[in-house]
Amino acid sequence: MFSAESDMFLNAASPKVAVITCDVLRDEIAHFRRDLPHVVHVELLEQGLHNEPAKLREGLQRAVDKVEATVPQADAIALGYGLCSRGVEGVVTGRCKLVMARAHDCITLLLGDKDRYAEYVKKHPGTYWYSTGWNRCHTPPGPERHAKLLKQYREKFGDEDAEFLMESEQSWFQTYDRATFVDLGVNDTSKDVSYTGQCAQWLGWKFDAQEGCPQLLKDLMTGPWDAKRFLVLNPGQEVKMTADDRIVEAVDVKLTVKAGRNG
Repeated sequence: MFSAESDMFLNAASPKVAVITCDVLRDEIAHFRRDLPHVVHVELLEQGLHNEPAKLREGLQRAVDKVEATVPQADAIALGYGLCSRGVEGVVTGRCKLVMARAHDCITLLLGDKDRYAEYVKKHPGTYWYSTGWNRCHTPPGPERHAKLLKQYREKFGDEDAEFLMESEQSWFQTYDRATFVDLGVNDTSKDVSYTGQCAQWLGWKFDAQEGCPQLLKDLMTGPWDAKRFLVLNPGQEVKMTADDRIVEAVDVKLTVKAGRNG
């Protein structure tokens, strides 16, 4: 099912790599990069862009263009993203290879395996994921988020409207019943684990902690970029979502409408 398109560097020395990643993975990327001299640049983008896929796409394209213009030694650009609400679709390079893991979102990069992620979600479909990066970059479901939003709504709309808005805002939590913390052990996570457990207790959810695996994230920055775990695109190709377990595939830009790139 997987083509050989991602195997081009399997038997070659590690190319010079620039990493573009969400701030959620900042600590993990920084930790594993320390022993990787061929990683010549890391570009961080703010968390939350995936909530508006068009903004994520625009941000990624600007970052790619910046890297290609200012980091001439880079041979490849590794994306610290999954499909992320299809926000990576349409991003294209001019001279570098573009590499990404076959993943729906960054949780796969923390767990280390898309099949492990799929199996966990199949077994626990009501899972909301927490991590050190997620807890740092945004306020996840829990008492802190509730208090913060209630204060904002009261200041802007008054007490009565604030209560109504809070009920509406909290309604989507009903689709979840489990808070699962995952980490790669790159720093002390005891406070984040405790915080996640407190959120779960307040929400009436189950709590779980999963030990992640760093191999996928490390291989994203170093190779080998085997076709089963990674997609490697040539300049002039872009990412497209698939309806199978590949998750993403490469398509030629000329075969798609590039309204965003061309104005």
